[in-house]
Amino acid sequence: MSKQSKSQWDFGELFPAETTRRVLTVSELTTQVKRLLEKSIGLLWVTGEVTNLRVQSSGHVYFTLKDANAQLNCVLFRGESVENRDLLQDGQKLVVQGDLTVYEPRGQYQLVVRAVELQGVGALQLAFERLKRKLQAEGLFAPERKRPLPKYPQRIGLVTSPTGAAIRDVLHVIQRRNPALEIIFVPCRVQGDGAAQEIATAIRLLNEFDAGQASRLTGQAGHLSYLDLLLITRGGGSLEDLWAFNEEVVARALFESAVPVVSAVGHEIDFTISDFVADVRAATPSAAAEIITEGAFASRQFVAEASDWMAQRIHRRLEREEENFRQWTQRLLRLHPRRRLNEKLQLLDDLQTGLLRGVKSRWRQCQVLWHNSHQRLLRVRPAQLLERRHQRLRELDRRLREQIVQRLKGHQNRFATLEARLRLLSPTNVLERGYSITSDAATGKVIRDAGEVSPGQPLKTRLKKGEIRSVVAD
Repeated sequence: MSKQSKSQWDFGELFPAETTRRVLTVSELTTQVKRLLEKSIGLLWVTGEVTNLRVQSSGHVYFTLKDANAQLNCVLFRGESVENRDLLQDGQKLVVQGDLTVYEPRGQYQLVVRAVELQGVGALQLAFERLKRKLQAEGLFAPERKRPLPKYPQRIGLVTSPTGAAIRDVLHVIQRRNPALEIIFVPCRVQGDGAAQEIATAIRLLNEFDAGQASRLTGQAGHLSYLDLLLITRGGGSLEDLWAFNEEVVARALFESAVPVVSAVGHEIDFTISDFVADVRAATPSAAAEIITEGAFASRQFVAEASDWMAQRIHRRLEREEENFRQWTQRLLRLHPRRRLNEKLQLLDDLQTGLLRGVKSRWRQCQVLWHNSHQRLLRVRPAQLLERRHQRLRELDRRLREQIVQRLKGHQNRFATLEARLRLLSPTNVLERGYSITSDAATGKVIRDAGEVSPGQPLKTRLKKGEIRSVVAD
């Protein structure tokens, strides 16, 4: 079937549908994105590490939450009643709740914070952090108050549960490394309600026992310590299991203890308030026992190796003395006048060599300069330059002569033209055509009007050949 014919006015679709488009402004697009985020996502929890914390004078807090691959801008407005604001610190890992929105002036999405919590912890961890900051502000964790442990303790106080695995580990290590160590054991609960009070009571009881024994032995209170150190310990467990060692009553008892304290609570990754307050923190109960017995255990090895050690020390001392002797000999040699003189002579040789090197270098520079100048002079060639200048002078002279001749010919032609024009306008030329010129015979004034003459006035008429003199009649 043939195509349907079109009239000359049928132009088809001038604006096809595919060419029409809707163009948004940046503000309209940003507003749509903001509404879409707030509607589809809204309130959510996000975890990450705080960076770029900035507190404005207005009271608003701006920071960034980041992880290994991305980051999120956050804002906590002054009017938001959010607990744990003080947890916002650079490097702190937090879980925050907020509304995801878009800050339109910069076109960036951000989280408006509504709640703040520490990452992966609940109320116990928050309480732990609050107590930690409180005690740290009071100086209970200050490094300068930490006391060193005695290297060879003879008697220690032990605070732990009599049925836990911690006491078995401690006794096993002590029996293996220093069986002569005397242990004053005060049993207590290390988990559950009331355990913290029992631990604090046991610590104070050992301090009272130490003071009483010391005064009994010396007759003076506080003059000598009977117990060398205290060890509070328990095995690993969850945060709830270890919570008794995070109580303030235990921290105060440790801080007030007159005897140095070793804290070994939980496993290596576990940290409690008692670890921060104690003089020494051990990763595990077994590690604490090894720290306590390290001096005695190392001494056994030291005694066994004493002869070898002494031989090594003597050998090293001899080597040091021999090295000192060599150094003194070398110093004497360095300070000998002959050596100083030789050094000066060597310096003189160096200066002479340098001087000769400088003269030769300067001479080479002058040679190069002379060679370059000579080459430039050869390239210039004054005779050729003078010849070119003479040739140019001759050319200019020729051109000048030609211009003078041309100018002279031009003036001659102009003179001839003017002469011809003057000849055409000359009265003589007029006279040659049959005309005459009448003038006053006395003054020579040309008479152009009959009214200019008077009777009896002498006139002179000039013809082509000769003149006629006449007098004006009546």
